[in-house]
Amino acid sequence: MKTDTPEPTLIKKRELAQRLSVSPRTIEEWTQKRIIPRIAVTARLNLYNFDEVLEILEKRYKVAAIQK
Repeated sequence: MKTDTPEPTLIKKRELAQRLSVSPRTIEEWTQKRIIPRIAVTARLNLYNFDEVLEILEKRYKVAAIQK
């Protein structure tokens, strides 16, 4: 059965940092503090659902993201 739900946008740490205009180290810190969720693919590779991370940060900091 096919649904109309789009596939999540999974991206690496560096791309997430670029999209959020923060450093990759900030992404690491947020991940370690469990502020943002990650998908551990391997011991060295984490993927992030961009839409989910953006939603969490908007709620946490009570700001609206600028959509490009």
